[in-house]
Amino acid sequence: MDWILVAEQALNGLQFGLMLFLLAAGLTLVFGIMDMINLAHGSLYMVGAYLAAAVAAASGSFLLAVLAALVGTAAFGMLLEVTLLRRLYQRDHLSQVLATFALILMINEGTRMIWGSQPVMLNLPAALSGPVELLPGLYYPAYRLLIIGVGLAVALLLYLLVTRTRWGMWVRAGASNRAMATAMGVNIRWLFTAVFGFGAALCALAGSLLGPLLAVQVGMGESILILAFVVIVIGGIGSIRGALVGALLVGLVDTCSRTLLPALLRQLASPEVASNLGPALASILIYVLMAAVLFWKPQGLFPARG
Repeated sequence: MDWILVAEQALNGLQFGLMLFLLAAGLTLVFGIMDMINLAHGSLYMVGAYLAAAVAAASGSFLLAVLAALVGTAAFGMLLEVTLLRRLYQRDHLSQVLATFALILMINEGTRMIWGSQPVMLNLPAALSGPVELLPGLYYPAYRLLIIGVGLAVALLLYLLVTRTRWGMWVRAGASNRAMATAMGVNIRWLFTAVFGFGAALCALAGSLLGPLLAVQVGMGESILILAFVVIVIGGIGSIRGALVGALLVGLVDTCSRTLLPALLRQLASPEVASNLGPALASILIYVLMAAVLFWKPQGLFPARG
């Protein structure tokens, strides 16, 4: 096992973890501030990917496609919050789970009616289709480097937005004490709508950036939603810092274990055993990590204060 393979898988894990952070950040804001379990969060990721693919096919511009996906998905998310999800805030979590699960089914069928059942292509930008030599002998796709850069920039921007701005102060106040924030003049209803739209835009950014690497297809949001929930459980519900750390941990563990674990097992067992046991162990390793974190820190690594 050479260092180039390890470095490539570490970069892949970093890239995947940062995209998970974009999903988990919006999900942990909605869950931590609104006390709302939104299973349809992954559907917004799918809507963003489809909007990006449609605009890219019509205009030929990947940048325009990403911007259109951000605006369109944010507007769609805010419309959902105003018309439907706002009615669920005072309901118990079981009602929220059932209602948002039904929303998943409706969005999936609506997407299938508009774009069909076959996967939709979202091509890489031509200028970023080649590799970049990071170190002698280490080549890495330029587009994946772009994803890493965008993910780090959004993480920094989100941190500054939550900790250094008046809007972030309102968000933290609403998460700590909703009644007191309302008494101090914060319009909690529209704050919730803005937070939900912002989370939807983060989903769209992840969907549009991952679209060229993964298949843009109906139901693509469900599998990644499970990982997003694992991330916020590990990091701590309502914590942006916890979402970032949890996403990086999950991304690195999931990506590296799928490639490196079978190679390590081949040193200890036959190739047949390693090829069968390696993927099985890799698929459950992140859940073992979640169980270990919950055993030692039941509230997550960085629980939100208040």
